[in-house]
Formats: sequence, C-alpha cells, structure tokens
Amino acid sequence: MPKTIVKQKVCSAGCCGCGCGGALYGLGFIGALVYYLATATGFWDGVLGVLKAIVWPAFLVFEMLKYLGM
Repeated sequence: MPKTIVKQKVCSAGCCGCGCGGALYGLGFIGALVYYLATATGFWDGVLGVLKAIVWPAFLVFEMLKYLGM
C-alpha cells in the first residue's frame, strides 16, 4: 500500500497552525480572570468570573456585532 505524503502550508509569518492564536487567547484569559476575580464580591461571583474568563472571546464578538448594528 503506497504512503501518502501530505504537504503542510507554511505562512509567511512562520506560525501557521502552531498555536500563535493560543498565546493571545491565553493572555486574554489571564487578563479577564484577573479582572473578574478582582471585581467579585463573593465566592459565586468568583466562580462566575472564571466561567466568563473562559468564554471572553464570545462576549467580545457579541458586543462588537451589537455595536456595529448587525
């Protein structure tokens, strides 16, 4: 059975598919986590803050689309 050779696309920046967006998401997660935990007034507010920090890109896109009127 012949083996198939798969060529990988290389971006000009050299980071196509190797986690460059993950670093940005990670920094955003840490910043959102610090913000939400600093403003929490109780334990359950802190738990909700952790959950919000995980899904912060969804909040960002939602507010951007709301601002643009779409």
